[in-house]
Amino acid sequence: MTAVAQDEQKRAGRMKVHAVRGGSGLRLHVREWGKADGPPILFIHGWSQNHLCWVKQYEGALADEFRLVAYDLRGHGMSEAPLEPEHYTDDKLWADDVAAIIDGLGLGRTVLVGWSYGGFVICDYVRAHGQDRIAAINFVEGAVKLGETAFGTLIGPGFLDHFVGATADDLPTNIVAMRAFVNACASKPLQAEDFETALCWNIVVPAQIRANLAAREIDCDDVLRTLTVPLLVTQGREDTVVLPAMAEQILATCPTAEASWYDGIRHLPHLEEPERFNRELAGLTRRARV
Repeated sequence: MTAVAQDEQKRAGRMKVHAVRGGSGLRLHVREWGKADGPPILFIHGWSQNHLCWVKQYEGALADEFRLVAYDLRGHGMSEAPLEPEHYTDDKLWADDVAAIIDGLGLGRTVLVGWSYGGFVICDYVRAHGQDRIAAINFVEGAVKLGETAFGTLIGPGFLDHFVGATADDLPTNIVAMRAFVNACASKPLQAEDFETALCWNIVVPAQIRANLAAREIDCDDVLRTLTVPLLVTQGREDTVVLPAMAEQILATCPTAEASWYDGIRHLPHLEEPERFNRELAGLTRRARV
């Protein structure tokens, strides 16, 4: 067995699976990798995704130094998925999900990484539970405003053009929409295996739940203005899902925010440029621990 294969096998052997009861008792699927006593990083995925979107983080060198935790949002992946809107429109439930994972796994002060919709979830958590358990935050194409005023100005056609099809009560229509959405997220065609996996993790989310997530009216400026922990804003300059204007809004509002711009990248910097992304996340985590 090669040294590379041995390293991969060692990392896979360190993976643990947890079931955590989040807001209102809903069961969340949680996985962790890496160094059990390392500085913790909690990954929070986006709309219609699941923990698999972080594969190039938890299967990489980050696992040699940090404790990596990722979960499936309520309604996503292998977490419990009731269809009723009230399970998704209450910001306190999203906040309590994060708090339950931090407390249940004993993460202490953790770095929160939120991709796309994950930005909303992080702000929900800070608004309800404060910043004492947070070492730093990384918004990855992070969204902080949702509603009519954001559509077309902060949230772009990479999302809006496919939303109706993605939330239709018709599976073939869902598949067409989600195939187009995955393509819109990538700046260049994904390898066949990566594309197929991404399509699978998107389509497994019920269309009604996709619609429920977008039914919220969200403005996170109140949270951004009061942040005292470091905030790294990772943004692709070519993103058509969460537009670069969203990142500019965050940078203009949050006193602790700094940007990392990815030229030629759309909505997937952590998947399309994982070496740079992982290096910057490791640097953020080390600085925050000091």
